[in-house]
Amino acid sequence: MAKKKSSKRKKQSNPSRSKKQFVLQDGETIDQCLERIAAEGFTPIRRIEKPIFAEQSEDGETKYQPVSRKVIFDAVPVKDEH
Repeated sequence: MAKKKSSKRKKQSNPSRSKKQFVLQDGETIDQCLERIAAEGFTPIRRIEKPIFAEQSEDGETKYQPVSRKVIFDAVPVKDEH
């Protein structure tokens, strides 16, 4: 009789700390945001930039012009290695 191998997956102890998004605040530099991420115990894994558009009407046509951007960092918890 052959024994079956049980596939046990390691459960995360706290699912709320698995992944978090950090948004660059107004007046905050990217370095300050990265320091804030590290202070909360996370490591950035991806940077996302989303453009913000403004609606402008010219000659009866509506045009969308980029006016700023929203920077978002995806981050995961820092792993403790002892």
